[in-house]
Amino acid sequence: MDVTKKSLVGALKTTADLLDLLGVGDDPFRAQAFRSAARSLEGVQDEVDVLAARAFAGIPKVGKAIAADLLEYVRTGVFGPLEDAASLIPAGVLSLFRVRGLGPKKIRALWDAGIDSLEGLREACRDGRVAGLKGFGAKSAASFLEAVEFALGAQERQHLSTAHEVSEGLCRVLEGLEPQVAGDVRRGLDTVRVARVTVTASPEGVQERLAGVVEGLEPVGKKPLFAGRVDGVPVEVAFAPTPGVRGALDLMMGGGTAYRESLREEAKVRGFDLSGHGLIRAGEVLDTPTEADVMKTLGLPLRPAEYREPEHDGVWEALPHPDELVTVADLRGMLHTHSTWSDGAASIADMAAETVRLGHGFLGTGDHSRAAHYANGLSIERLQAQLKEIRELQGAGVPLVAGAEVDILDDGTLDYPDDVLAQLDYVVASVHSLFTLSPERQTERLIRAASHPLVTILGHPTGRLLLRRPGYALDLDAVMVACAERGTVVEINANAYRLDLDWRVALTWRDRVKFAINTDAHVPGGLKDAKYGVMVARKAGLTPAHVINTLEREAFLAFVQEQRAGRS
Repeated sequence: MDVTKKSLVGALKTTADLLDLLGVGDDPFRAQAFRSAARSLEGVQDEVDVLAARAFAGIPKVGKAIAADLLEYVRTGVFGPLEDAASLIPAGVLSLFRVRGLGPKKIRALWDAGIDSLEGLREACRDGRVAGLKGFGAKSAASFLEAVEFALGAQERQHLSTAHEVSEGLCRVLEGLEPQVAGDVRRGLDTVRVARVTVTASPEGVQERLAGVVEGLEPVGKKPLFAGRVDGVPVEVAFAPTPGVRGALDLMMGGGTAYRESLREEAKVRGFDLSGHGLIRAGEVLDTPTEADVMKTLGLPLRPAEYREPEHDGVWEALPHPDELVTVADLRGMLHTHSTWSDGAASIADMAAETVRLGHGFLGTGDHSRAAHYANGLSIERLQAQLKEIRELQGAGVPLVAGAEVDILDDGTLDYPDDVLAQLDYVVASVHSLFTLSPERQTERLIRAASHPLVTILGHPTGRLLLRRPGYALDLDAVMVACAERGTVVEINANAYRLDLDWRVALTWRDRVKFAINTDAHVPGGLKDAKYGVMVARKAGLTPAHVINTLEREAFLAFVQEQRAGRS
């Protein structure tokens, strides 16, 4: 399996957290060294093979020892410092990192108090032990109880990006066997239980390819299926021993439980038996090499993979054909991006260069406003200096539009005055604080911001972090009504940890508001996350016409001017 830059950065960051948790050794700066190396590596544009070819030399903050460990990770898939640190920490304690609000310092305090698992933390929050710990208190205990319940419910799922990378990696390992990504990843679900792949091969051929790649590889009963784990992620590889049964296998591996059961029932009513072993009638296995062949034989329409959820029942036939849905290639503007002006890891020029290299048309800046002090948010003076740089780069031919991600304050007003906002080409308004306001206040707050005459896009509208925290409580429909009435664009944040707006909401509102698929990229590599936002959009039946950043630069600027003029 290939090691990605994302996995390298993740290994460095996790190692730093674990070293902070352990607090061992005679070098108090070791954890910070890994953390600094991670941030520096994020800002490097070269791919892993190029970095490995030069043994990770020449990267700021990446010393010889860490460079050697990174090179070994690329070669073996094992990051030694992380393995060493993790071996000193019980698995239950490691699971506490899944709880929102818990960092190494607080986890250490819990561990020292004998609280060493998610279940143990839940009980300790309930019985008062957490409230009694120094630095916690009753309010913290209540907050952690809610967060740990969420973590327990999410612990069997993976982020779409993680499962996608694992699935794609398996496809590379299985090259030549007609591998296809299947299951939750193929359908673009926001979180994934199992990374699935289908192939045309004998069971022996599958086992041979996956030996040493998939941990604990085992057949699953009498099913044409092997299961195991890759880097802790559950995986399943289903095989069609002959091409003629591949269509049935792909259908059975290409939908959720409800979809599979409904198909089996439809087949049964028509005198067929449908399973991963093939489409069978009167004991004869029919030749159906594709999903379309199976459905034609059954006399049923083929339901696109994007539309195989219960929420699509009764509506999918009226949605656009997959060939009409938005693609990554349709995106011209990479809006809502960050740079070293706030908390990004690359310059505006470098982010723009990567945007063009990826085949898009222009970059929209979106650094944080002054209230986001934790993210090096820009004062008005610094914003003016940034605007000067942007205009100079534009004059030099760099395809840019000048924007900002402006904080929505507690009363729904914005973090910059109107005369400053008016100098920007576009504005993203987002919530980054006060997540626990009452639903009524939170709703009023977002409606006021979404109704502002200079707000172009409402950023990550619910504030959710998948598998980490739910969105804040609010009347989302009321906010969407305000966006529809004012012509405010709603963001589909493509960061795989957000994927906010949820596809189900986008499906409901697809014909009433416009959307922007934004990466929220803080590093050049983050621009590639557009694919996850596109997956969300496709599940919602969105075409390029629904998405404003499919417009070319001049058309986008004209859209913003028309939007502002319509509100005056």
